[in-house]
Amino acid sequence: MTKLFFLFFMLCFSLSVFSQADSAYYSTQEDLVDLAERVFKKSLGNRNKEKKAGKLYFSGAPSLGYSLTSGWSAVVAANGAFYTWDGNDAKISNIYSDAVYTQNQQFIAHIQSNIWTSQNKFNVITDWRYYAYPQKTFGLGGNTDLNNYADQTYNYLRLYQSILKSIRPNFYAGVGYGLDYHYNTDETAGDSAVISTTLQYGLTRNSMSSGINAMLLYDNRINSINPTKGIYASATFRQNLTFLGSNSNWQSLIVDLRHYIPFPRNSENVIALWSYNWLTLNGTPPYLDLPSTGWDPYGNVGRGYIQGRFRGKNLIYLETEYRFKILKNGLVGGVVFANAQSVSDWPSNSFKTIAPAAGFGIRLKFNKYSRTNVAIDYGFGQQGSQGIFVNLGEVF
Repeated sequence: MTKLFFLFFMLCFSLSVFSQADSAYYSTQEDLVDLAERVFKKSLGNRNKEKKAGKLYFSGAPSLGYSLTSGWSAVVAANGAFYTWDGNDAKISNIYSDAVYTQNQQFIAHIQSNIWTSQNKFNVITDWRYYAYPQKTFGLGGNTDLNNYADQTYNYLRLYQSILKSIRPNFYAGVGYGLDYHYNTDETAGDSAVISTTLQYGLTRNSMSSGINAMLLYDNRINSINPTKGIYASATFRQNLTFLGSNSNWQSLIVDLRHYIPFPRNSENVIALWSYNWLTLNGTPPYLDLPSTGWDPYGNVGRGYIQGRFRGKNLIYLETEYRFKILKNGLVGGVVFANAQSVSDWPSNSFKTIAPAAGFGIRLKFNKYSRTNVAIDYGFGQQGSQGIFVNLGEVF
């Protein structure tokens, strides 16, 4: 999902379901819930409930959000988490939904779920979204100017559904379906050269991409929210087909690679490495379905730049981040990061430019049992691009 949310007030489900961890260790650690309980002198709930299959762990509250694209936003969110079996290796399933209205008059609604069946044999992933979305677009390729843009508005319906089956421990394969439908698209004002480029490429009032996915996944991380070690590798091939409603036949491939290395070796500090490669293999995607900064599933590619800053048929991205404790009790930590992205030019489809960015940030431990952090980063890139980037959980 596009990462807009800074959930100040929402107690995530992991307050109840991560109680199997070493209590001696967690007694030395502190998070924002501990801090709030001391300040208000009131318990915020039992944080040591026994894990039990079929029990629903629910949380929800109004909250605030912020991003360069949205400005401030009001969020109403709810999350339900549960286990489908009682084994020690059982992975937690969750269903998340929200409704968002932003300072820039954007409306967004999500329903997302990640459900594991008994024995972790199947993983069912749902990503449904609706957007009523004003945004800026800067044209195509890597030589665009931050000050030259067009104002776009559109409605967007996204329906993604997939299922993966365990092949061997930590390795999965599966299939899925993806629908991207943009309608009522309009460019109301802006730079004439940018508008000309979008029209030459083929921007239309309505567009649809509808296709079948084939997926491979390897993930040996113990904690996917804030990994301290391990490898994540996924590849998703998508074939969009006119007989399924797509405007044209076109193919894409997304390869997402991540590696987490403790440094120093026996510490909780981590070097995190990320490579995200979003490629058009054949055909011509609709303009709004092209690979673009910040339009990865979690909206985090390209910290230092506004969402949609660079767009092209192909996007290659690299990032490294060092995560470290500041306070021994884990309440406050920090990060430094650097990244680089390159999108292919149009119509040559060649890579000619690299857009670097860097920054630093602070981490506030939101939940010590799940290792969930509130992440507040300052990032800066070329042409004076800069901003604050806020997440609940690590960026990758």
